[in-house]
Amino acid sequence: MTLNPWRLRLLSQLDALGTVRAVAQAANLSASSVSQQLAVLEAETRTQLLERTGRRVRLTSAGLILARRARSILDQMEAVEAELRGLSQEPSGRVRLGAFQSAIHMLAVPALQQLDHPHLHVELVELEPHASMPALLAGEVDVIITTTDFVGLPVPSDIDVVPLGQDPIVLLTPPGQPKTDLAACKDEPWAFDIPGSYMANLATRLCRQAGFEPRVIGRFSNYMLTLKHVEAGLAVAILPAMAVDPRFDVLTKELPETRRITAAVRRDSRAAITVVLDALHTRSQSDER
Repeated sequence: MTLNPWRLRLLSQLDALGTVRAVAQAANLSASSVSQQLAVLEAETRTQLLERTGRRVRLTSAGLILARRARSILDQMEAVEAELRGLSQEPSGRVRLGAFQSAIHMLAVPALQQLDHPHLHVELVELEPHASMPALLAGEVDVIITTTDFVGLPVPSDIDVVPLGQDPIVLLTPPGQPKTDLAACKDEPWAFDIPGSYMANLATRLCRQAGFEPRVIGRFSNYMLTLKHVEAGLAVAILPAMAVDPRFDVLTKELPETRRITAAVRRDSRAAITVVLDALHTRSQSDER
């Protein structure tokens, strides 16, 4: 069954206006043309939508249901058409993009460099995953790059999530000190992210799963400081692969853990926000290739 929007509109107008003649006048058609199109709609739906009462027609119960559902369907179609028209216009205004530290230089900055919209201004804010979703929900940012791998943090129903890729979690050890797995590091000093952060919680969980409680001797919210600490032989650490700057002389061992990188926006986002989201998705796809 394929429903024709134009015929649905005629049926909806019949419910609102009451007579075929009134519908014909509103649609700039003849009454016979309206009747013919409604008959085609009945054939398409294989349902009796109209019944005659004297010289007039009225909607059956099935016709009433379809007419009122049609109004909602047509409203949604008009909203989508308006949104697509907006996308075809030059995006403008300010878009606030929140991203965690390693995603800023790996995803956000390269994506923003590809934007060519002189009236679009993107404000980039560092937000770690545990803080980004609340900021999006509160309207403090318009787009976030985050990870949805939190335990106990379901994605709200009014948020749209776009996958951007996978990021392996790696064990970092000083040069010349390769380790085969986490258990081999149980007696090592550790550098962690700040308490309560996504990476601090993840590293704690992974160490405990390996059978030990990590001895933390340094906490850094900046990944560069963590890498410098490991390079100097002062600690070992766990970081996402995306955060490992190749300029640091450290050894990496991929762990059987991966985080999912996603972008998220509110469902009612305007066209300029969608442009930024598309740029992030395009950048992530190019990285995969």
